[in-house]
Amino acid sequence: MISINNLSVEFSATPLFDNINYVINKKDRIALVGKNGAGKSTMLKIIAGLQQPTGGTVARPDGVTIGYLPQQMKLSDTTTVMEEVAKVFSHLDDMQAHLDRLNNELAERTDYESDSYQDLIDRMTTLTERLAMEQSENRIAEMEKTLLGLGFVRDDFQRQTGEFSGGWRMRIELAKILLQRPDVLLLDEPTNHLDIESIQWLENFLITKAGAVVLVSHDRAFIDNVTNRTIEISLGKIYDYSVNYSKFVELRKERVEQQMRAYLNQQKQIQETEEFIERFRYKATKSVQVQSRIKQLAKIERIEVDEVDKSHLSLKFPPAPRSGDYPVIAENVGKAYGDHQVFDGATFTIKRGEKVAFVGKNGEGKSTLVKCIMGEIPFTGTLKIGHNVKIGYFAQNQAQLLDGELTVFDTIDRVAVGDIRTKIRDILGAFMFGGEASEKKVKVLSGGEKTRLAMIRLLLEEMNLLILDEPTNHLDMKTKDILKQAIKEFNGTVIVVSHDREFLDGLVEKVYEFGGGQVRECLGGIYEFLEKKKLSSLNELELSKGMAQQSAVKVEKTDNTPKAADAAPQEKKPQLSYAEQREQQKMQKRARKKVEDAEAEIARLEAAIADAEQQMADGRTDNEILETHASLNKKLENAMSVWELASEEYESLQS
Repeated sequence: MISINNLSVEFSATPLFDNINYVINKKDRIALVGKNGAGKSTMLKIIAGLQQPTGGTVARPDGVTIGYLPQQMKLSDTTTVMEEVAKVFSHLDDMQAHLDRLNNELAERTDYESDSYQDLIDRMTTLTERLAMEQSENRIAEMEKTLLGLGFVRDDFQRQTGEFSGGWRMRIELAKILLQRPDVLLLDEPTNHLDIESIQWLENFLITKAGAVVLVSHDRAFIDNVTNRTIEISLGKIYDYSVNYSKFVELRKERVEQQMRAYLNQQKQIQETEEFIERFRYKATKSVQVQSRIKQLAKIERIEVDEVDKSHLSLKFPPAPRSGDYPVIAENVGKAYGDHQVFDGATFTIKRGEKVAFVGKNGEGKSTLVKCIMGEIPFTGTLKIGHNVKIGYFAQNQAQLLDGELTVFDTIDRVAVGDIRTKIRDILGAFMFGGEASEKKVKVLSGGEKTRLAMIRLLLEEMNLLILDEPTNHLDMKTKDILKQAIKEFNGTVIVVSHDREFLDGLVEKVYEFGGGQVRECLGGIYEFLEKKKLSSLNELELSKGMAQQSAVKVEKTDNTPKAADAAPQEKKPQLSYAEQREQQKMQKRARKKVEDAEAEIARLEAAIADAEQQMADGRTDNEILETHASLNKKLENAMSVWELASEEYESLQS
C-alpha cells in the first residue's frame, strides 16, 4: 500500500537512514522500535509527507489516506471540544466534489472495454459506498463514543479546548484522527498522556477497527497486544520481523549473537590479513600476494555491532542526606478549581525511605497533589514537609521546559556547581551524550533524549525526597528498566506518578488511589493493590466508576419513561447498507474469535496453575516454582481482563 524505496536521511552530513526499503501493507500493525534518537519519529514524518528525505522515495497510491499523531501538536483555542472534533467531517464535501468529477469523466468516456474505464468504475463504486456509509452514520454518536472512550466526560464536550492540558489536547487530536478512519494510522507515542482505561480502549479500537497502523511506543503491553510486525531501526538500517514485540526481542537476541560472532570472525580475518601485509610488504617475492591481500582488505564490508549493545546508560541517584522520619504529612488536604472539587479530605503520612505510587484516572488529582506538596498551588487542609527535606522534582513537562537553543553541554553547565563542573562530560557520557552528541542543540533531540537530559539536571540536585511525575514518557524500554533500578537503589523517599504497571511492579511498597474526589491508601505493591481490589489492571478503577454512572443514567431513564410519541422513533432501526452489514459481520467474527482465544488462554493458564500447585503440594517449595506460580496468577488476571473486554465488545456488536 505504501512503499518506502531506497530511503536515506542525513542531518549535518551524518546519516540517519541509509538506503532503507520496506512496504506497509493493508492490515499491517507495525511497531517501529529502536533506541532514542534512532529516527523513529523522523520516519513517521517522512511517511506522512511532512518531511522530505535526503534520498529515495515514499510511494503513496492515489486515494490512500493517512492519519498522523505527532508527539506535540497545536489546537485552536477558540472552539469547544465537539466543534474541534467535528472538523474531521469537512472532508465529506471534498469527497462529494471528487465523486462529481468522476461522474463527469465517466459521462465523457466511450472506451468501455478498457482497463482504465473499469478502474474508473471501481473508484466511483468505492467512493460512493464510503460516502454513503459516512453520511449515514450518526456523526454525533460517533464523536461522543470516541471522546468517551478516550477518557472525556459529557461535561467536557462544550468546554473550550484551551482549558485543557497538553495531554488532554493530544486526546482531542487523537479523537479527530480516529474518526477519520484513515487507511494508514501513524501514531507517535499515543499512550504517553493516556490513563490505563483509555490505553485499553485505544488498543481495542486499533485491533478491531483500524486499517494499517505504524506506531512508536515504549509501552510493552500496548505494542504486544496491537502489533503483528516489528521494524527495528538501528545504525541507519532496518530489521523487519513479522512478529509482535515480545517475539522480536527473542529473535533480536539471536540476531545480535550471530552478528557478534560474525564480527569477531571478521576481525580475526582482518587482523590476519593485516599481519600478512605488514610481514611481507617489503619482500619482492611476495609483492603479488601482498597487493592481492590489500585489495581483498579494501573490499571487505565491515560488520558493525548494534550500537545499543555497545552503549550503556549509567544512572545512579546521589546518596540522600538524612531527613526527618516523616517527609510528608497530609491532613484533610483538598483542592478545588472554582466549583470543581478535584479531591478533598486527603489524609496520609509518608515515612522516610518509603517508595509510593499515585495511581488513578487522569484528572483525578495526582499531579495536582504533587503541586500542593511542591507548594506551587494553594490548597485547603494541612500539608507538612518534614525536617531537612530536600525535594527533587521531575514534572511531566520537564523535557519541554529545556531551552532548545542551548547545546546539551551548556544545558548542564549552566546548572552544575562546584566540583561537579569538572565531571560534566563524564556524566553526559554515562547518559549516552558522549563526544559530538554533547554539542547537539536541545531542539534537535528526540523526546527520549530530552527526558534523559532533564533527568541529568535532576541528578545534580541534593535531595532526599524524589517526586517523579510520569518519568517514563518518551523513554525506551531499556532506559525505563535502568531508571527503575536506580530508583530502587535510591536510599531516600520516592513518590511516583505513573500509569505504567510494569514500571511500578517491584518498585513501590504503598499505593495511593485517586478517584471520586478521594485519596485512598493501600499497603503493598502494585499487584497486591490490584489483587485486593480484584482488578486486573489499573483502568478498572475508572471502569467501575464509569459503570456506576451508566447505571445511574439507566435508572433515571426508567423513572422517566418517555411518552409513546417520543418513544416511537427509538423503535425504528436504521437500515444498514450491504457494505455496512458485511463490515459488521466481520467485526462480530473477529470479536467472537477474541473471546474464544481468551477462553482458551484462561483454560491453559488454569491448567498450568493447577500443575504448579500440585508440585507445591508434593513438597516442592524452591524459588523457581514459587515465582512460576506468582507469574501464572498475574497472567491469569490479565487474561480474565482481556476476556471481559472481548465479551463486552462481542455482546455490544450483537446488540
